[in-house]
Amino acid sequence: MDFLRPAGWEEALAAKAEHPAAVPIAGGTDVMVEINFDHRRPEHLLDLGRIPELREWEVGEETVRLGASVPYTQIMEHLRAELPGLALASHTVGSPQIRNRGSVGGNLGAASPAGDAHPALLAAGAEVEAVSVRGTRMIPVDDFYTGVKRNALEPDELIRAVHIRKADGPQQFSKVGTRNAMVIAVCAFSLALHPETRTVRTGIGSAAPTPVRARAAEDFLTAALDEGGLWDSGKAVPPSVARQFAELCSGACNPIDDVRGSARYRRHAVGVMARRTLGWTWDAHRGAARGTEGGAQCA
Repeated sequence: MDFLRPAGWEEALAAKAEHPAAVPIAGGTDVMVEINFDHRRPEHLLDLGRIPELREWEVGEETVRLGASVPYTQIMEHLRAELPGLALASHTVGSPQIRNRGSVGGNLGAASPAGDAHPALLAAGAEVEAVSVRGTRMIPVDDFYTGVKRNALEPDELIRAVHIRKADGPQQFSKVGTRNAMVIAVCAFSLALHPETRTVRTGIGSAAPTPVRARAAEDFLTAALDEGGLWDSGKAVPPSVARQFAELCSGACNPIDDVRGSARYRRHAVGVMARRTLGWTWDAHRGAARGTEGGAQCA
């Protein structure tokens, strides 16, 4: 196994172009596990650890540009307000040591259905900045996952950054496992409310061959909130709406039976998480709306 260690981004792109099968490594939290257990033996490893721009982020007017190697710890500490769903998901990733090394870019590159970042990225709305010596292209996260541990990157492309829409409303993340962290998710669920567009987005992990959105559930809830005038009135979501939303989220799953859980259990758990996260996010939205109204009255 040859170890390629470029000193800069352009050198990394040239190395990837010359060796398209080279496996990128930054934190190594996924790749080294596979190598140590002899599940993978690539001819070339492409070390991206010496490229500082991959560990930088920038908060723009509408989006956050997150470098591919920004560790989860930095998201938790510095981007909680802008990316609350992803920050919550970051808390559940491995141990503190893993959170100090692992990154969203690594999660995307591995494309495991159980990756903790994926549901939050789907719910928030993200684009993957893929770069090669041929140029740059932006891949919507909805189109990024193509199969079990497969993604839409071309062989000569590297992930430079992820562009994630800043939260304009409450976001939540929930994960079922044998404990809160240091465990692979049995299933996971993320929900984001977008009051500016009066829409909702979901993300489901470890309950299908790829991370998925529950689009029928999103459409149903968006229509129910609009038809019921709930965005304006701030009233509670009717229990019947919450139940139907949960059922549609369960229906979006296509899980398998494995050592971590049965397909039946995963569908049930996703429905429970969907109902609970809807309650949490809607309560937060109603509280924010009341706070705004109260502030206006005091002024």
